[in-house]
Amino acid sequence: MNLFRLDASILPATSASAEIADIAEAEWASAHPGGTVTRRHLGTDALPADAWALATTGGGTPDPDRTPAQREALALGATLADELRTADAAILAVPLYNYGVSQHFKTWVDLVIAGAGPTTPLLKGTPTVLVTTLGGGYGPGTPREGWDHSTPYLERVLGDIWEADLTVVKRELTLAAVNPAMESLRDLAAEHHTRAREAAREAGRVLAKH
Repeated sequence: MNLFRLDASILPATSASAEIADIAEAEWASAHPGGTVTRRHLGTDALPADAWALATTGGGTPDPDRTPAQREALALGATLADELRTADAAILAVPLYNYGVSQHFKTWVDLVIAGAGPTTPLLKGTPTVLVTTLGGGYGPGTPREGWDHSTPYLERVLGDIWEADLTVVKRELTLAAVNPAMESLRDLAAEHHTRAREAAREAGRVLAKH
């Protein structure tokens, strides 16, 4: 069995998303002690910023006319796509940054699409846990309701385009513990934390059954 694990935090030592994803991974690992984990950390090992453009232009260029850089970018896109295609299960830990997905995560998605095609269901039927963490609160009735432009995008790509059997574990208010302006929200933040940990544990158990 092969688990694909992707992380996108730029602060891996204190990553809230990694903490939650680790819980789900531990459940999978306990059920598959002989399994392998394919890891990719976009925060510590970012993909080349120009690779997507090179892969896209290279894909529209006849093979004999492709530059070495285009060939390299296309090969990278194919490798990234294969990491998903060969997964029996997947966990992605993707924080919200500046109200959307980070540029390094978007580069990964674009390269995967360049390598596999825009509509290829790479995760079709694959049990997948998306862990996403948000520093503030974006739910109904909050001052920034509707400002989370990351989660809907992630759901469209993973669930609708790649057709994963998707479970979303979301934790909000991760900055309450360190931001004095959010002190009044710390009890609520702790509740969010507890619920996310419990949801990740349950999602991991479901993941482990496959």
